[in-house]
Amino acid sequence: MSSRTVVRGGLVITASDEIHADVLIEDGRVAALAATGTQAAESFTAERVIDATGKYVIPGGVDGHTHMEMPFGGTYAADTFETGTRAAAWGGTTTIVDFAIQSVGRSLREGLDAWHAKAEGNCAIDYGFHMIVSDVNQETLKEMDLLVEEGVTSFKQFMAYPGVFYSDDGQILRAMQRAAENGGLIMMHAENGIAIDVLVEQALARGETDPRFHGEVRKALLEAEATHRAIRLAQVAGAPLYVVHVSATEAVAELTRARDEGLNVFGETCPQYLFLSTDNLAEPDFEGAKYVCSTPLRPREHQAALWRGLRTNDLQVVSTDHCPFCFSGQKELGRGDFSKIPNGMPGVENRMDLLHQAVVDGHIGRRRWIEIACATPARMFGLYPKKGTIAPGADADIVVYDPHAEQVISAETHHMNVDYSAYEGKRVTGRVETVLSRGEPVVTEREYTGRKGHGVYTPRSTCQYLN
Repeated sequence: MSSRTVVRGGLVITASDEIHADVLIEDGRVAALAATGTQAAESFTAERVIDATGKYVIPGGVDGHTHMEMPFGGTYAADTFETGTRAAAWGGTTTIVDFAIQSVGRSLREGLDAWHAKAEGNCAIDYGFHMIVSDVNQETLKEMDLLVEEGVTSFKQFMAYPGVFYSDDGQILRAMQRAAENGGLIMMHAENGIAIDVLVEQALARGETDPRFHGEVRKALLEAEATHRAIRLAQVAGAPLYVVHVSATEAVAELTRARDEGLNVFGETCPQYLFLSTDNLAEPDFEGAKYVCSTPLRPREHQAALWRGLRTNDLQVVSTDHCPFCFSGQKELGRGDFSKIPNGMPGVENRMDLLHQAVVDGHIGRRRWIEIACATPARMFGLYPKKGTIAPGADADIVVYDPHAEQVISAETHHMNVDYSAYEGKRVTGRVETVLSRGEPVVTEREYTGRKGHGVYTPRSTCQYLN
């Protein structure tokens, strides 16, 4: 029994094209596109017809940086794979790539198996995994080869968090050398954690304990220094590098310089750095704790460099780093000591809408919106053209998006399992109306019609930007 759906009359927007077209979906994949009103389009027949007149028809978002159920600082991220992927779908994201974690002293395989167990049968949308490498040794390096073969093709390392995830330059170089051989992509949390720990200790000794000091000790120069060092280590290893959650003007400058030198260096930023600032971290009555994440929010003047980087392609991707902790009972662990506030913010549901607002505000164009939120993350992490575009043969991960609807972002109406919104009260133009995942309706005219277990694990090929 084949199942067919037609999405009629919308403006189909991909990273490369905008065309008024009807989309024929057959057995979970895009079968054909034809210009609306043509004979070819009229010939499309199906059991389910979705009217997209006056709406955009866009690929489902690909969020390449989420942390569902992640352990951190004695607690866990508040979203499970079930709640987190459901919220992602509500926000027009149809694929996430989450981070499996290797614990120090344990194997990569053990960490990956644990994350498979958390996700399997629980996801509303498709998912893949990156691997956090916390303990580089000869066995780990061999395992990296095996993981690449089975579709886990990216490995995250940390220059921050000594005693938890931290890798020194020697460990980073060894992992990069291995990635250069096996085709893997090294993702880097670039902050000088050793230096930051000194500044944290000194700040607390001075009695500077409020959330705003989290931003002051994690200095932009220490992000830039680590970014520079990571780039040069990757250059020595002959490996590609993807720098996660870039937040500062100086770090963008390091990426720009490296790309001008022709290096395979890529950068990601997140909505929180584009729309929020240290003003939020300084909110009174410990409210600033809601905005504690690392890299931290920066003074507002850094936003211009991030938007410019997205326009010039020195930054290629906007992901969320979705890692939610409730204000009550979780963020509050850091009352009286900002270093104990769990690092992370909710955002998987808001990314596509905030970036559409950036289109409305004139920061980026419509095709660039789709490029940084759908197509490029799919290419970067080996999912394209299955994900990230609307073309014959692609998975029918499709969003009908109303570009004129207005909404106010609020914890009262969001679907993430967290008790606050980082964008509370923000008015945006544009809203997801209907979401298909592999042709199945997950959100239908603002009603949730998905189910846990629909989403499947998706192995990935290697980064598609490398020769």
